[in-house]
Amino acid sequence: MTRLDQLTTRGRSFLGTRHAIMAGAMTWVSDAGLVSAISNAGGFGVIACGSMTPAMLEAEIAKTQSLTDKPFGVNLITLHPQMMELIAVCAQRNVSHVVLAGGLPSGAAIEAIKAGGMKLMCFAPTAALAKKLVRSGVDAIIIEGSEAGGHVGPVSLSVLAQEILPVIDEVPVFVAGGIGRGTAIALWARMGASGVQLGTRFAAALESSAHPNFKRAFFRASARDAVASVQLDPRLPVIPVRALKNAGTEAFVEKQREVAARLDRGEVDLGEAQLEIEHYWAGALRRAVVDGDVENGSLMAGQSVGMVKSEQSVAEIIAELTREANEALATRAPPVAVAAA
Repeated sequence: MTRLDQLTTRGRSFLGTRHAIMAGAMTWVSDAGLVSAISNAGGFGVIACGSMTPAMLEAEIAKTQSLTDKPFGVNLITLHPQMMELIAVCAQRNVSHVVLAGGLPSGAAIEAIKAGGMKLMCFAPTAALAKKLVRSGVDAIIIEGSEAGGHVGPVSLSVLAQEILPVIDEVPVFVAGGIGRGTAIALWARMGASGVQLGTRFAAALESSAHPNFKRAFFRASARDAVASVQLDPRLPVIPVRALKNAGTEAFVEKQREVAARLDRGEVDLGEAQLEIEHYWAGALRRAVVDGDVENGSLMAGQSVGMVKSEQSVAEIIAELTREANEALATRAPPVAVAAA
């Protein structure tokens, strides 16, 4: 057993995998092909349900199960109007883990997931919320820093880890955001993380169905190119989205101005205006990932994008990450506390 294996025993046992490396659920990217490849390589793939209907999710789960007999999870958005039906589909298809994102889960959703025999993972942006989720029955916590791609919070992983890892020991805690090399995995494992979650490196993997133009944009980008969106009008709340700067980034700013002006003129009500802003991202992401429009689409990427230099297979990525982590753990001694005189 390697040193990394020892430090991540709890996470590996919880996931049922060779390595405690989860894949972030990425809409239009985390499909059966990529998810099964990650699980087959010893990691833990996660299907991104997004706005799928129950029938669509069932088909995606069935396809994934035809490609792997290893554990994988399904990411569900808490605000999905058919949440309970989606949970039922996961239970019927014997999915082992459900990851809830997008807000605090309802008691009914938690109860249904647990009743279906599935393990529940949730994102926690603060220590207080992490403790509340544990009390409500959540089986594992994910803490994601602002370095991550897609919808992000305001706090970096380095701060969240210091805040949350020391106070949550009842359940496994996985960390995410800006992780691109195995040296970072070694660091978080030493700090007490049960495992890690990566998205950006897997988005550009050989098995990713993302358009070649989307992947090439990653290979050319640096960390500074992955910027978080800004909110122009307090009436139109925008959860920051981290993506590569392009014409689409500027278009989103203009979209907010346009919708705010229509709201001022009474052409739309507040609810319609807010929904229009949120729907922008769904369409923009599809344009980039599926259609390959890297100028006008949304190139969601984390700040680790500067470490993505070529199209590697999932197996190569996981092997590289674990090798780097074990080398770091073998050559770098942990900090030694100096006793007070």
